[in-house]
Amino acid sequence: MKELLEAIAKSLVDYPDDVSVNEIEGEQSIILELRVAQADMGKVIGKQGRIAKAIRTLVKASATKENKRVIVEILQ
Repeated sequence: MKELLEAIAKSLVDYPDDVSVNEIEGEQSIILELRVAQADMGKVIGKQGRIAKAIRTLVKASATKENKRVIVEILQ
């Protein structure tokens, strides 16, 4: 899931080298922290958060196969 999130984010932004994903794994959930360049925050979040919501939906759908709960956080 980390690789999926990283691939999606890198395809959206202007500075793909600044994309980093940190994975924090718990017993039943995984937290994925996405960091992008300040100039790319709008591209990852989208208008009214639509792109961010779509990214979260895709990652959650891939996590259901592993019976895990995934939380995607977009950090500055």
